[in-house]
Amino acid sequence: MARSPRGFGKTSTVVSLCAIVKNESHRIADCLDSVRGFVDEAIVVDTGSTDDTVMIAKQRGARVFQFDWCDDFATARNYSLQQASGDWILVLDADEKLEPSAKIKLKQLVKQRDCLSANLLRQEIEAKQSPYSLVSRFFRRRADIYFSGYYHESIDDSISKIRQQSPHWQVYEVSGVSIQHYGYQSSEIDMKGKQNLAKRLMQKHLAEFPSDAYMHSKLGALYVESGEPSRGLDLIQQGIAILNQSSDANPHVQFELFYHAAIARSHQGEWQIAENCYQQALVLDVPDLVKLPALNNLGNLWQAQGKYEQAIAAYQRVTQIAPDFAKGFYNLGIALKSSGQLRSATSAYRQAIALDPEYADAHQNLGVTLLKLGQMQEAIAAFVQAIALHERQNNSNRAQIIRDGMRDLGLKY
Repeated sequence: MARSPRGFGKTSTVVSLCAIVKNESHRIADCLDSVRGFVDEAIVVDTGSTDDTVMIAKQRGARVFQFDWCDDFATARNYSLQQASGDWILVLDADEKLEPSAKIKLKQLVKQRDCLSANLLRQEIEAKQSPYSLVSRFFRRRADIYFSGYYHESIDDSISKIRQQSPHWQVYEVSGVSIQHYGYQSSEIDMKGKQNLAKRLMQKHLAEFPSDAYMHSKLGALYVESGEPSRGLDLIQQGIAILNQSSDANPHVQFELFYHAAIARSHQGEWQIAENCYQQALVLDVPDLVKLPALNNLGNLWQAQGKYEQAIAAYQRVTQIAPDFAKGFYNLGIALKSSGQLRSATSAYRQAIALDPEYADAHQNLGVTLLKLGQMQEAIAAFVQAIALHERQNNSNRAQIIRDGMRDLGLKY
């Protein structure tokens, strides 16, 4: 019989939340609150917190266990699974929240007798490159489903083994965003520390499992992001070579490899090769929202080369896939303005602002376009709003550039 801690009510199908945490006192409450009414028990494994994480988790009704950190995320995850008693497992980190709409979908999913696990779409809040990713975070509690990998740990290998032996089992993909991830809002110092840890553990993983194409992709991408594109590209190409020798290549891993190869090629100014890599990524069988960053980046590539009509088409497709993605409308506005379609550009900028009223660059570019259209007062209002937002967001230099530009044009405000 599953336990029902305070705040988590018993349902017909028992679901356990499993989370590993460390010093997440500012986030753990939101995470636990987000699963209330869906999970029957919350398992929190603490890996050495020195703040109030443990106390807050217990106050929220979680069962808390201590785990001595051993530089192995999979081992910590598997320890959390061993403490669970549910029929199904939902895995979240403290900087993640379950979307309310996902609860209904997941409750329906557990009724599928052939469902072994589910891939959930995760929105990466404030991520610079990929606003969405697909993660395997909901699955049946079975001894033969477990995590592997020192870093970027996943259950995918164990799921593949089960399905090879029993092909009737299925992996479902849940439509729409299921998880909100706030980890990209961390400070620069936090991010640098996470990058150093990630590099060390991924290098350790590849030393032990040199044929892991997925880890080649992740470590290669991290080197590209941290300013070492050549080193990153070498790892990514090794990953592609590994998959080329596989008879059953995972399309999600293929997508990541081609996507990150394109970014690395762009860093090196190899535009045509980068374009080819994006195109190879876009034809793969992955959800459109996962393809979104590749399509957006391809638009950026065409925009930079003055291929405005192609860029416009790419950004229009982006806005169709993700009508709530403000940056897609902003990029569309840039391309439309570049091609002389000023009125359409203002509409795109206004849509970006409607989605994100704090979008300083969108206000600024709207002002420029309105000025070109002769709408002086509206342009000034847009510039003033952009200045205020830049100041509020600690971009004083950007704000001063707009002030100087307005002064040079004789615009008073």
